[in-house]
Amino acid sequence: MTTRRDFLATSSLLGFGATVPAFLGRTAFAAPNADKAGAKDTVLVVVQLTGGNDGLNTVVPFTNADYYKLRPTIAIAKDLVKKLTDDVGLHPAMTALAKLYTDDSAACVVQGVGYPNPSQSHFRSMDVWHAASTAETLTAGWLGAALKKQPVPGFHLAGGNETSPLALTGAPVRVPSITSLDDFKLKTVSVTGADAAAQKNVITSAASIAGGSSGSQSLLDFVSRTQMNTYASSEKLASIGKNYTPKVPYPTSALANKLKLAAQLIDAGIGARLFYVSIDGFDTHAGQGGATGAHANLLTQVSEAISSFYRDMAGRGHGNRLCVMTFSEFGRRAYENGSKGTDHGAGAPMFLVGGNVKAGVVGEHPSLKGLKEGNLVHGTDFRQVYAAVLDKWLGVDSKAIVGDGFKAVDVFAK
Repeated sequence: MTTRRDFLATSSLLGFGATVPAFLGRTAFAAPNADKAGAKDTVLVVVQLTGGNDGLNTVVPFTNADYYKLRPTIAIAKDLVKKLTDDVGLHPAMTALAKLYTDDSAACVVQGVGYPNPSQSHFRSMDVWHAASTAETLTAGWLGAALKKQPVPGFHLAGGNETSPLALTGAPVRVPSITSLDDFKLKTVSVTGADAAAQKNVITSAASIAGGSSGSQSLLDFVSRTQMNTYASSEKLASIGKNYTPKVPYPTSALANKLKLAAQLIDAGIGARLFYVSIDGFDTHAGQGGATGAHANLLTQVSEAISSFYRDMAGRGHGNRLCVMTFSEFGRRAYENGSKGTDHGAGAPMFLVGGNVKAGVVGEHPSLKGLKEGNLVHGTDFRQVYAAVLDKWLGVDSKAIVGDGFKAVDVFAK
């Protein structure tokens, strides 16, 4: 027979740790409008393009002769570009994202984003973007700081052995990393179904006894209540995907799977408002390809996954709540190298997608004549984009996180 003592000593309530229900409980109550649509119920999804995305072949200056001189084998032909303006357009692999821009007015492109004296190190540059700071020592992230000001539930949607990003460090409660809805299932030491049922019964009976006690609560009473709340949360969360049918099909990519998981959690009504996902492979030193090839394949995954995610969310009434923001630690050099690839550079674009995003192209495309050591010179500091997301979307004072002097870019309709 399983006793409460046995249960408390041996069961592991959640595969990812018992901090998740506590996090959901504490933060959801701190956001009074978390269960209602509206400005205070905005959702931010950050998509990290790991490795240094080649911005020049992502947002292509197809009227610029220098572009074709600098990239004799990997440049994108003018007639293949998905035109955004008279001068720039998207890589042909980004057809789905281009349609969000032209047909839905739900996509914004911020050109030439970076920071002063950019590092060419993956690790250092990624830390700068995660911390929103160029300080020598970086130990906390910009999203972690935002969660201190606006404590809302969030998740790092991971793949494999992915570790939680620095961007989320410093949150009042650890933001959990999950890989699938199975991570929410109640886990015990039981081997047989009968034993598992008995242990679940211990949870409910222990909570019932604790609920009927009078006077000061004992430690067992406190733990019993906590375990019951955790059990209820895990049961609800684990059941989210059983009857979920997307409004549009998702592609079969790892990034699409992560965003589909985000969609399920958003639609579940648990108050989750922050999600962080990543896709690796953008360090294209060799064999990058042009209209087709390795880089094109990555852009296809990003474009189609984000498009499906937005259309699914919009079809469920969440389109105006949603903002997807992409970034990469740096861009690539303006000229291709001898291996038909590109080396570490600077000045790359960011994308924002959502129903309240102001469609358009923000900022000037980096000059191809004013290169600095072969790098594009940024025109917009990335902290200006963060400032807009913090001030206009999350309702957090950006100055407390990115500092003074970073005027928010105009990327939101309201």
